[in-house]
Amino acid sequence: MSKVIAFQVASQINLKQTKSLLLGELLFSDSDELFYQLLEHQFVYIFQYGMVSCFNITNLEIEQLFSKVKPFCKDYNTNKISEEIEVVIEHNVLKVQFNNIILPKIDDEMLRLVMLNTSQSVALNTYAAITETLLAETNEHTKYLESKGKLDISGNKLKRFIGKVLNLKNKISENLYIFDSPDITWEDEQLNKLNSELKKTFDLKDRYHLIHDRLDIIKENLELFKDIMDHSESSRLEWIIIILILVEVVDLFILKLF
Repeated sequence: MSKVIAFQVASQINLKQTKSLLLGELLFSDSDELFYQLLEHQFVYIFQYGMVSCFNITNLEIEQLFSKVKPFCKDYNTNKISEEIEVVIEHNVLKVQFNNIILPKIDDEMLRLVMLNTSQSVALNTYAAITETLLAETNEHTKYLESKGKLDISGNKLKRFIGKVLNLKNKISENLYIFDSPDITWEDEQLNKLNSELKKTFDLKDRYHLIHDRLDIIKENLELFKDIMDHSESSRLEWIIIILILVEVVDLFILKLF
């Protein structure tokens, strides 16, 4: 019995530099992914958005792999978020269960799908934690607005907050392809079935929707904050103009009197 284990190693991995470093047979590569077979039944899947997934690799070998990849990582994670699932080989059986996956044989394309979906699941865990923190911070501002009738955030900080949320939303859309089936599933019914079952078991679509719903709530709140801030700034400018006009009128009145 072997297992697939996926790690969030960094926010980004330079695949071009990593590609020249790793030894093994490169089974698949594009601008976002590298899929290697290291030994007969050992596989590594590396993703541009900071994920590394391993099959049938010992903990020592995984640490050695991390040390090789680390120089090409952006924002390397010391405490890595990870997820694992057991893979059982049973002749003529293809079944995805909550605690393990049964495959009819050790097939590189089947394992690639398992490793891909496990990696997407870990990425969703990472993004879920980030959005939960952002939502909690947004809620603090709305509570202050409710109790004080004004905002406790400056214009510059609000703009940076909005930028952070938009960048996160872009990253999720760019890196997670929950609703897209890999090309290898288009012409193989068995692989297509496996991919669909994996998405259901990992609950990828519902978790993806939850993250997007949170981001939409945060974005809606931030837009409201911006409207309030713009209105406040507009009112301030109107009062400045009124005061300047009054000063001009008083000055003119005094000149006419004397």
